[in-house]
Amino acid sequence: MTHPFEIELKTTLPASPEEVWEAIATGPGLDSWFMGRNELDPREGGAAVMDIGGHREQAVITAYEPGKRLATRTATGEDGRFMAFEYLVEGRDGGSTVLRVVHSGLLGDDWQDEYDALRRGWPFHLNTLREYLTHFQGRTAVPVFAAAPSGGRADPEVRAALADALALPLPVTAGAPVHAAPAGLPPLDGEVVWADDERFEVRSADAIHTFHHGGGMVLMFHHLFGPAPEGIDASWQRWLAGLLG
Repeated sequence: MTHPFEIELKTTLPASPEEVWEAIATGPGLDSWFMGRNELDPREGGAAVMDIGGHREQAVITAYEPGKRLATRTATGEDGRFMAFEYLVEGRDGGSTVLRVVHSGLLGDDWQDEYDALRRGWPFHLNTLREYLTHFQGRTAVPVFAAAPSGGRADPEVRAALADALALPLPVTAGAPVHAAPAGLPPLDGEVVWADDERFEVRSADAIHTFHHGGGMVLMFHHLFGPAPEGIDASWQRWLAGLLG
C-alpha cells in the first residue's frame, strides 16, 4: 500500500537568484553539491537524469520558469510509487536568495523508514548547497561516488573506522580539523562542516567529501573542484573496500 508524503524546507543562501538557479537547474550545478552525475534538458517536458554508481533515475520536468521555479516528477511505478520535486527561487535584498524545496510523492509499505531518511537527508543536502555557493561559486565539481557493504558491523563501529582512517577524534563534530593521508589518494586537509548520526562532511580547499553510513552500507559522495586524477572513483572505491574488508 502506498502512502503520500511531503517534505518542505526553506533556506536563505548567500548567492544571487541567478547563481542559485545555475546550481539547482543545470547538470554541472547539481554535480557540484547534490548526489551522482546529473543531466537536465532545460524545458518543460525535458528529462532530468541522475546516475549514482550506474543506477539511473529519470524524471520529467513538469515546470520550468528560468530563475524562479523548477519542478520534476518521476514516472509512477507498478506499485504506485513516485517522487516529485519543486524548487522555488526568490531574491532578497543584499544579494541573498530564499530557496524553498518541496519533496512529495507516494512511498511504499516501508514508508515510515524511507520518509524518516528523506526528512533527515534534506537539511544536509541544503547545507552542502550552502557550502558550494559560499566557497566554490563559479567552479564546477567532478562528482565521485563509492559504496561498500559494512560487513555486518554496527554503525558506531563503522563510524569509528572512518574517523580513525581520517585521523578524526570521536565524536566527530562540526569544526574539527582534518589532516589525513588516505592510502592511494591525495592528502585530505580541511574541516568537518556537517556531522550527524549518519554522515559527516569535510570541506577542503578544493573539494567537499561526504561519508555516509547506515542500513548495512557505507556511501561516499565527493565533489572535487580541483583537477581530478584519472581513476579517482576507483581509487576511493579501493580505499573504502580496504577499510571495511
